[in-house]
Order: sequence, then structure tokens, then C-alpha cells
Amino acid sequence: MNNSEILAPAGSIDSVYAAVRCGANAVYLGSKAFNARRNAANFSNEELRTAVDYCHSHGVKVYMTLNTLVNDTELKTASEEIERACSLPADALLLQDPGLVRIIKEIAPDMPLHASTQMSVQSAQGVKLLEEAGFSRVVLARELSLEEIKEIRRQTGAELEVFVHGALCMCVSGQCLLSAVLGGRSGNRGLCAQPCRLPFGVNGAQGHALSLKDVSVIENLAELSDAGVVSFKIEGRMKRPEYVAAAVTACRKSLEGEYSSELAGDLQSVFSRSGFTDGYLKGQRGGHMFGTRRKEDVQSAAPVLKKLANLYDKETPLIPVGFALTCIENEPLSLSAKAGGRTVFSQSETVPQTAVNRAVTADELKERVSKCGGTQFYAENVEIECGENLSVPASAVNALRRDALEKLDRTFTKQETYNCGKYSAAFTAHKTDGRQMRIRLFREEQLPSDLGGISEVVLPVDAGKDTYEKCREAGVAASVEIPRAFFGNSEKFRKMLKAAQANGAQKAVAGTIDGMKLALDAGMPFEAGFGMNIFNTQALAMLEEYGALGALVSPELTLRQISALGGKIKRGVLAYGSLPLMLTRNCPVKTATDCAACKGRSHLTDRMGIDFPVICSNGCSELLNSRPVYLADRQSEIHNVDFILLYFTNETRGECERIIDAYKKEKPPEGEFTRGLYYRGVE
Repeated sequence: MNNSEILAPAGSIDSVYAAVRCGANAVYLGSKAFNARRNAANFSNEELRTAVDYCHSHGVKVYMTLNTLVNDTELKTASEEIERACSLPADALLLQDPGLVRIIKEIAPDMPLHASTQMSVQSAQGVKLLEEAGFSRVVLARELSLEEIKEIRRQTGAELEVFVHGALCMCVSGQCLLSAVLGGRSGNRGLCAQPCRLPFGVNGAQGHALSLKDVSVIENLAELSDAGVVSFKIEGRMKRPEYVAAAVTACRKSLEGEYSSELAGDLQSVFSRSGFTDGYLKGQRGGHMFGTRRKEDVQSAAPVLKKLANLYDKETPLIPVGFALTCIENEPLSLSAKAGGRTVFSQSETVPQTAVNRAVTADELKERVSKCGGTQFYAENVEIECGENLSVPASAVNALRRDALEKLDRTFTKQETYNCGKYSAAFTAHKTDGRQMRIRLFREEQLPSDLGGISEVVLPVDAGKDTYEKCREAGVAASVEIPRAFFGNSEKFRKMLKAAQANGAQKAVAGTIDGMKLALDAGMPFEAGFGMNIFNTQALAMLEEYGALGALVSPELTLRQISALGGKIKRGVLAYGSLPLMLTRNCPVKTATDCAACKGRSHLTDRMGIDFPVICSNGCSELLNSRPVYLADRQSEIHNVDFILLYFTNETRGECERIIDAYKKEKPPEGEFTRGLYYRGVE
């Protein structure tokens, strides 16, 4: 029997019923706050209790989502959510924010932790670090191929969870700022407005170059299981219960070897975007993976909804029970029921009597005991000990069975809770001895001829020895940036990091957990860079515990929030740069042209006619904001940070030199610019 887990989304109690009754082994759900689908109905405290009790009574696990970034003023409330999860109890917490991880390890160390796909884990290195941090399971990035998943499994021991059906983001999860920058609704905070589904054409043309089809690899579950995946995750906490029912049923049938074209058709009818794609799993990326929600996709749902609703309109017998009935003379009628390692005993006031007319038979008693209809239980085996020539009312047997099943139900619902302490961290705002200016280069050709006033240069991973030598001659520290796009490149980046060390790199700057682990394994000093989503004081403290020298804080924080951050570790602000809004493994430009024609000079144009540059490296693409963050004239408003970072991407060397000069002289902006999110913040 296959032990793989079907993990279903639940944005409402009806979706819980649909998931459980159709055969899900676990559901994931969230409260009204701090989860990555805050626009779903989600659950009040009372509804959470109902959902958890219902799932547990059916032998189904519940994973509670706390998978968003949390600011310092919200940590107390978030800790109360942790307490609630411990008391329900949830079977695990799904997390993104390293600050919450640190709090849980302090107040609820026994609570199982699952790493959200929002942690952007793309390699064995990232999984290993999370294993060491106490995570029992990691949800892998959706862009991985089957072969890459196999390699991760070969090198690691944590449970692996993979999305097998549902919406597919264009951006690597946890690396998207598009919704936040365009409308203030942060995907990292659970409020993505999905602007990527709107028109974005290549180089001024029309198109939907940021909208992928939904993923569906349900017919590949056996292969994924063989590759070491233990949990098959269905996306869709904002979808209707019929969608959940269809997806769970399809997964269950696939594991049973009964996946059919009819099931596939139902899935596409209830929700799709121009059909489905399995491009990432097969390592076949390209334009064929893109799609939109068409009129015919919407209209196809109505004819199948009633059929799908019928899949969960009544209880499904899910849990096998072993019964043992004793019906002997001069002793009360008794029944034991055993399921899932639990045993209960019920005894009736009725005492079997000598039969006056017809004696009850063992077969009749077995039939009565076996009637578990309307419950989650079914009789797997029934043992009858029955004396001769006895009579017992059918109503007494039925009442005894009902009592035993109710007791059994309560044993599933009543589970041991997790001990949880109180969060009471107090801190004062970080103080700095002075503020330095650093620059980050996308290409080594951008290196300014004059490095006066610059304390550090962050160089690309492929920078040559001559560039490091120029920094050394100028008396400026040189660091190496480990790319965020880690897919299948672990060994390549390890060698490049070693070469950078030999060339004079004094530390590494890591934008993901994968890169952080690579630096730790290399014994190289490191800092957390762009992409690490450092959002609160506890996250800074956790980095300090891992030996980080510093961190670039999230550009989604306001300057006021940044100035209030506590802790000792050095921290910096991205004070200039065209923010990377997306990190994508499937190049959006290739929906209209190829690399030879693009030559790294393409852009996407939105429906307002605004252009967003696209740059490529390490087999992935980055979508940049249409205008740069500019704070040269607002530097006096940046408090309690140790450095500002000028984050260069597609600028020429001359432009880099001009911008550096502007920051030295605190000049007002010229041309189009933005203050980013430093004053308006995000929801």
C-alpha cells in the first residue's frame, strides 16, 4: 500500500469536508491572519477547533499555516497563533519567516515545523540547513525537475513535499515583489493581487508573458513517490470545495492506478488556465507553459459542479474498525472496537435472555455490528462470541455499536497538545557607530573607476581576478554574491565560490537559504542579501546565531519600521536600484523571441504602456521595476542602519558613477524614480 500523503487545501469548512470525505490524508489551513492566502475565507478560532476536531476524528492531519512575513509589532499576536496551534493541536506549523522559527523553538520546541515554499528552497543545501534548524519537512520550489528532486532526496533526510496541482506562479515563491510594489499588497504577507495575470507583452507587443498555466502532474505521482516525495500538495485555498473534491479524488485514483481521462477532464473543467502544464517537472520549459483564464475555461465549470459536489455530500467510511462482540448468558452485552491503535469498550444494560421463539445467530449479530453507515468508520473485521439459544433486541446491539463508535471518535479527536510558553522578548532599537555606502554590481564591467567613499563592492559570482585586484588596490572590501537562482547549480556555485575566495572575496552575500548553507559549508563569512526577506528583529537574531555578519533588510519595510529594529547584527537598506520584482526560471521574453534576438535588452510592457526591463543570468531571469528606488536626498531620514546599498542591475559604468556621486552629494533625483515602499509600506 502506498504511504504517500495527499495534502489538500482548505480555505473554508466546506473544503475541509470535501477534502476529508474524498480521501485526503492531511489538509492545510490558516486562521484569519498570518497565512499566505489571507483573501480566502479562512477560519475563526471556533471554526479552527471544528475543522481540527473533524479532521482528527477521521484520521486526517492538519497543518496550520503561519507562512507570511511578520513585523515586530505583530510578533506578539503571531505568538498567540502559535499557542493556539499547540492547543488545538495542529499536527505541524507551515512557516516562511525565520523570526517565527526562532520564537517557536523558544516557546514550543516540540511543535513539528514544515518549511513553506515561500522559503525558496531549490537545492539539497537549503534542505540541509532547514533540517539542522529543526524542520521535519520542506516544501520544495515548484520549478524543480524530477531529476533535481531525486538529487535532493539522495542528499537529504527531511520529508519532501511537492505541489502537484493548482496555480503556478511565474516567480519563484518568496522572491516576488510585483504585487507589493505595484499596489502595496504583498505576496510575502498573504495578499498578492496577482498582477502577473494581467497583460504584459514583450517589447511593447501584446501578450500575457507572466501568466503560466496551472500545474498538474497528478498522473506522475508514482514517479514522484519513487523519487522520495512523501506529500503531494494541492494548491487552492481560495478555490471552491468542488475543486478540492476533484483534485483529491484524482490524486487518490492516481495512487491506486486508476487515473482516467474523465478525471483529468473534470479537473480541467472545474478550474484551469488554458489547460495544464508539467513543464517544470519534465525539465521542458518554454512558451507552451503559458496560459490565461479564458471565457471557455470559466464556462466549463458549471456542468461538472453538481457531479463533483456529490463526491463529498455524505460521510465516507475511511477508518477500518475491528469489533469484538460478547453475547453470552447472564452477562451484559459488550462490544470492543479497535482502530488506529486505539481501543474502546462499551457495555449494555441489556443481558441476553434464553430465546422463547427463535435464537439470534452469530451472523445476524455480525451484520448488526457492521452497520457503521453515516460515520467515518467501516467494519474491517467482526468477531462474535455468542452463546446458544439466546435472544437479544436488535436495538440493544445498535445502541452498543453507536456508543462504541462515539467513544472511538472521541479518542481520535482528543490528542495530546504541545506545551507552549509565552513570548516576551524585549529589545531596544539598534544603534550604529556610523553608516557606510556599499555597491552591488550585476556585471563586473560596471565597476567604477573611482571607488572613493565606497566601503564595499559586492561582485557577481563569475567576477575575475582582475576585478578583485582593482578593489584591493583601491582599499575597498570585495564580496561575492551567491545567485538566488540555485536550480541544479550547487556544484557549479561551490566551485565559483572557492575561486572567488582565492581571488580575494572577503565574504559571501547570500540571497537564499541555499546560498547561506553554501557559504557555511565553505567556511566563508557571509551576510544575508536581497531575497532573504529579513522582516523583524527575531529574524536578525536568528541570522546572528548562524554567524551572519550582517543583513540587508526587506525592501517591504518602511524606514520607520527599519529604524525600530533591534539586535546587534549589522543591517543595511537598499537605497538605490531597480528592484527585482520577480525571479523566474521560465524566461517571459521567450514567449515572443529567443536569446539571440533578445541579447539581454528586452522588456515587458504592461497595459498602461510602462516598460519593465528583463535581465538574465545563471539560467534564470529577473523582472526589474520600471524605475529605480532613489533615496540620495532622503539619507537623513534613514536611521539606525550600518550601511546603504546601491543595487546596480542594468546600468552602464557611467550611470553607476553618476549615481554614486549623487549619493555622496545627496542630490535630488533626476528623471523617473520611486521611493519604493519605504514610506507607504505594504499590507
